[in-house]
Amino acid sequence: MRPTFRLLPLPICIALSLAAHADDDMPVDWSMCPLEDAVPLFPDAQPPVGDIADRDSLPTDIQGDQTVGVDGGIFNVTGNVTLRRGDQFLGTDSIEYSQETGTYTATGNVRYQDSGMRVVAERLEGDQNNDSHRIDNVRYQLTERRGNGGAERIEMQDSRGRMFESTYSTCPPSQRWWELRAHRIDVDTDEGTGVARSATLRIGKVPVLYVPWLAFPIDDRRRTGLLYPNIGLSSRNGFDYAQPVYFNLAPNYDLTLEPRWMSRRGLQLGTEFRYLYRGGRGTLDLQLLPSDDLTWREREREIVDVPIGENRREDDRGMFRYSGYHRFNRNWNARARVYWLSDPRWIEDASSSVEGASVSSLRSTVGLHGRGRYWNALIEGDYRHLADYTIAESRLPYNRLPRAYFGWEQPFGRWLVAGLDTEAARFTHIANETLADGSQTRPGGSRLLAKPWVSMPVEGASWFVRPTLAFRHVQYRLDDALARNLAPASGAPDDSPSASHPIASLDAGLFFDRNTRFRGGEYLHTLEPRVFYLNAPYRDQDHMPRFDTRPMTFSWGQLFRDNRYSGGDRQGDANQLTTALTTRLIRESDGREKLSASIGQIRYFEDARVTLDNEAPIRKGESAWVVDANYAINDRWTVGASYQWNPATRREDLATIRTRYLVGDEGIVNFAYRYRRNVLRQTDLLEQVDLSFLYPINPSWSVVGRYYYSLQHNQVLEGIAGVQWESCCVAARLVARRYLRNTRGEMNDSIQLEIELKGLGSAGPDNRGRLRRAILGYHRDDLYLVPPSELQSSVDDDPPADDFLP
Repeated sequence: MRPTFRLLPLPICIALSLAAHADDDMPVDWSMCPLEDAVPLFPDAQPPVGDIADRDSLPTDIQGDQTVGVDGGIFNVTGNVTLRRGDQFLGTDSIEYSQETGTYTATGNVRYQDSGMRVVAERLEGDQNNDSHRIDNVRYQLTERRGNGGAERIEMQDSRGRMFESTYSTCPPSQRWWELRAHRIDVDTDEGTGVARSATLRIGKVPVLYVPWLAFPIDDRRRTGLLYPNIGLSSRNGFDYAQPVYFNLAPNYDLTLEPRWMSRRGLQLGTEFRYLYRGGRGTLDLQLLPSDDLTWREREREIVDVPIGENRREDDRGMFRYSGYHRFNRNWNARARVYWLSDPRWIEDASSSVEGASVSSLRSTVGLHGRGRYWNALIEGDYRHLADYTIAESRLPYNRLPRAYFGWEQPFGRWLVAGLDTEAARFTHIANETLADGSQTRPGGSRLLAKPWVSMPVEGASWFVRPTLAFRHVQYRLDDALARNLAPASGAPDDSPSASHPIASLDAGLFFDRNTRFRGGEYLHTLEPRVFYLNAPYRDQDHMPRFDTRPMTFSWGQLFRDNRYSGGDRQGDANQLTTALTTRLIRESDGREKLSASIGQIRYFEDARVTLDNEAPIRKGESAWVVDANYAINDRWTVGASYQWNPATRREDLATIRTRYLVGDEGIVNFAYRYRRNVLRQTDLLEQVDLSFLYPINPSWSVVGRYYYSLQHNQVLEGIAGVQWESCCVAARLVARRYLRNTRGEMNDSIQLEIELKGLGSAGPDNRGRLRRAILGYHRDDLYLVPPSELQSSVDDDPPADDFLP
């Protein structure tokens, strides 16, 4: 039997009348949920196929034990009645349908299923011609996401619907930890909005939140309204409450206001404006804190602790940040990241992490970037902002206003590769002032750097040889004051110094491998010797400025570089040979490394004559040995170490030990010891231990912690102690933290509680996100990911242009 009959939109009012929540790249854990459905599977329903878009083009098949047709086009089907169309199924004891009026009535064991949900009801009736429907005594189970509940009655008219005495929860019926109840919910699918009246959130049987009227979105369209608040308590801010308010201004731009009240500091307003269009996107973030109580409360102490007056806190404080991107075509785009700080102490006072204590500067950049098959280019400017009140602005790096770069690399046949790296920049300094005698404190200049090169790579399946010849030329145009400062005592100033350097290198390596057995497993064992010869003759560069150059930290990568300095102001002279060896054990069953170990050293054939201030000179002989090793004891336990032994001083320059142990499916224990020595001063630079863990006591309870300690300064950098409780649909995280607030060793304490109602949202500070940053492996997918810091951590660092790009 195939009458003209379409299934009513039963699930629309239910499935879409649930508050939307933001996606998270760390998914909700439903593993503790029992295999229990509020609405069990229907054994006589077909597997859902197709989607909503296919329904209107498909016929409805009706089957039943008995069908009776009467005059007027009224059909009465009784006994095991089923209606099927695409992904939809409707089952009932009996259904009466009038083709003339379009009315229907289904009674007895009403069951509905589609690709998104299952529903059982006592009775349903409606008018298909007027698109009005009513469902009585409803229970539902979502299938595309977790969620279940019920309603006393549902009424639908066209795209609008009402649910009376409705409930919703992601908890199973036998473990109702939380439930959202509403006297009435009005839904408009055309507008994508819902309104709940007399809504109550219950934890167990206890009502904890009552909202007389609440509007919420029912689809992906954004809606103006309140977002979840953030609540915290700390020794610096006191009671801390932030209430974000979202404004959907247009489909392609929006605004979020975040009033934040801190009992010990005052009222702060945060504003975030976002825009998006076909060719780009951008975000403007402004935070204002007028009349910060912290300023006057610590004024007397600050006068003593901060002798640099311009680095002290302002009365009215804030920060601005803009990040934007625009694509012109497939090759060219514009990018910008711009900062403003009211005072250098804002980052320290606003941050709640150890990273915030080490930020010395922020870098604003605006530029035009291009990329082709064989080339890349940029034209940009960057500007430094002081973010550390303990240092003067004169210690900040130079600004580059502007800077232009062009790089080219192209193969010519099989045996030849040629390239060119060029850069032109104008260097100025924020602290440059003209004194009464006409001299300048931090004069600048312009620099042109060009480095053409050619390489002849010859390689096979198990070997490679790559000889390279390069010619590096640098030319300056200096301010008069800087030229005078650099002039020798008995010589005239040179405002256009230059230097040229021929550079030759040879990089060669072999790959040996064999199949072997180790502890009962099949492995591929490799042996990879490598040599790297570098020759760069000495050129006098003492008369040249130092705008952005500093010695690079000695490490494994430094063994194979053609310059031991970063930036463009110095080319190190070299006549040296690197010998290195790497070996690996690779498990053949899955390609995982069981063991990797590397050792290398540079042999200096001559003393290095080019040095920078306070740099340890390189003498003829041997560099420090660089050793790095990692070993997987089993699939759960790995250990690693890095070591540098200096034969000149007969002691280590660096030593690190790291280990990780996976506990069950969720737990982890990390431990690291780090030591580095200042080679020039022969003093300890840092010595730290870092222990972090997530240890599950049972499926519901776990403890978390971190102890990050500086042995050199006898100082806790960050301490975390917390407990987590988790059920199928509720999680709670209570965390106590003590962390370093600034470089002067001042500490901050806080106790924070986060309660998460899974599938609905969370109240309190984002403890899960903070623990994820503090404990590597808190989320298992992060085990091999180390996100880069957005903020600059050293006044001497000069990162690549892409570091601050969206």
